[in-house]
Amino acid sequence: MTDSINWGILGNANIARACIIPAIQSSHNGIVRALGTRTPSQAGHIAKKHTIQQIYPSYLDVIEDPDIDAVYNPLPNHLHHEWTIRALKHGKHVLCEKPIACNAAEAAEMVHTAKTSGLLLMEALSYRFHPRSQRIKAMVKDGSIGKPHLIRSAFCFNMGEELLQSGDNARLKPEMGGGALMDVGCYSVSLARWILDAEPEIVQAQALYHKSGVDQHFIGSLRFPNDLLATVEASFITALQQTYTVVGTRGVIELPHDAYIPWEKEAVFTLRSTDEEIGREHSTPGADGYKLMIEHFAELVLGRESPLYDPEDSIRTMQVLDALAEAARTGKSLKVN
Repeated sequence: MTDSINWGILGNANIARACIIPAIQSSHNGIVRALGTRTPSQAGHIAKKHTIQQIYPSYLDVIEDPDIDAVYNPLPNHLHHEWTIRALKHGKHVLCEKPIACNAAEAAEMVHTAKTSGLLLMEALSYRFHPRSQRIKAMVKDGSIGKPHLIRSAFCFNMGEELLQSGDNARLKPEMGGGALMDVGCYSVSLARWILDAEPEIVQAQALYHKSGVDQHFIGSLRFPNDLLATVEASFITALQQTYTVVGTRGVIELPHDAYIPWEKEAVFTLRSTDEEIGREHSTPGADGYKLMIEHFAELVLGRESPLYDPEDSIRTMQVLDALAEAARTGKSLKVN
């Protein structure tokens, strides 16, 4: 039985170059065999730096390569559905970048294709694999903060005036699945569902819109059963925020501004009990969440682990994102389908 898998990468997106390719090449159970790009002349230095055997001039060449076991899809959001399904139909397992699709209907079709093909499909949610995230989820579950009532989460950054004015970025193009909610708000929605282990029933939202039509600053609220609430903030026009807080009846867990991507340094958080003004700092060892995710995916392909989350989880996140986007457009409170 083989001990590793061969990966193919679709495109040379920043996330692939900076995080995923290095994670695969440093993993114990995978190697990047091929990179497919529409600009192969620009990919030579990537191949040389990471010792990638094959550069293909198209995505199709990657998924048609018989030696490729799994594909990583970090293409713009509007191409997640098409190229994930095409890869699955060519017999490849797929790790798809977040958000998995542009809407819940697309996500459901992707999951159905994977299931009927007997192949693995997983949304790339590296934060869930980090030891700090795992510890916080366990603390909430075991009652360390009493009964949880609220998660406040924000993932915001400033794209810069030049890009905002030109609109020359996939994040600002509605036809490419752009918008702050889709790009970074998906983290907060995914996190709230995962930490609380519950599904929201009703959402409300407000948004500020870019001239292109996408949301550039988004505020949403989620109501779960049993008096659980969550707030979501996502932005392209504010100072950096990447944090969340979990509030319970007997304590509060607070994270600094590296909540979703702590990289490999020691990861800290603060736990404050009911009446404390200054909490106690806790830490978990440094870890590469991307590498942990990549190795988990490979172990799933090799049949040696059980999934941390199933692909249906991604459909449920997309259902919430769909409802939030509609709530912002209409100004109405909406039920999540």
